[in-house]
Amino acid sequence: MTLRESVCWANRALRTEGLVTMHSGNVSAYDPETDTVYIKPSGVDYDTMIPEMMVAVSLTTGEAEGKMRPSVDLPHHLFLYRNDPKIRSVIHTHSNYATAFAAVQKPIPLVLTAIADEFGGEIPCAPYIDNEGDHIGQGILKYRTQAPAILLGNHGVFAWGATPKDALKAAIMVEDVAKTVHLAHQLGDPIHLDPAEAAKWWDRYHNRYGQG
Repeated sequence: MTLRESVCWANRALRTEGLVTMHSGNVSAYDPETDTVYIKPSGVDYDTMIPEMMVAVSLTTGEAEGKMRPSVDLPHHLFLYRNDPKIRSVIHTHSNYATAFAAVQKPIPLVLTAIADEFGGEIPCAPYIDNEGDHIGQGILKYRTQAPAILLGNHGVFAWGATPKDALKAAIMVEDVAKTVHLAHQLGDPIHLDPAEAAKWWDRYHNRYGQG
């Protein structure tokens, strides 16, 4: 699968995984060998997308190829790629439960081993940031932790990874743990994990889990 195909696949998965409605999210990925970012076209229905629709953008110049306009969130994606070479794919969603935490400007607390596994600690929430210029990208880098995701106050979710699949996994898990933590709050006060215990879970998950 080419990178362009992977970006299309991940964008379509946003809808099938229940992370977006209508056009309210986007996926991009960066190819350093060609200095190209592939990103969702603006305002296009997810179920009509094909790889050829993914807009190719020069990371250096920010100029897009072809006739389709890129997502309006392109500047935030470009900023992240330009300022963190480890990030190769970025996802933005307004998934319901995670965005509910963003609406009250609260992080998703470290109360589940699943949170420790993927994120290493609480999923942070930045304060409200306007969408002018590089403000969102700057805010993400300022308020992020080791977690591959962040909530933006009154806005939504950004997640990232080394590949579109990795970024999608982070975005899915943000929403999943946000839902579980919300349900836990209906029963009482969720119990926070000790950071030292969380570190054990994170280490196992990232260094010994799976077949890699």
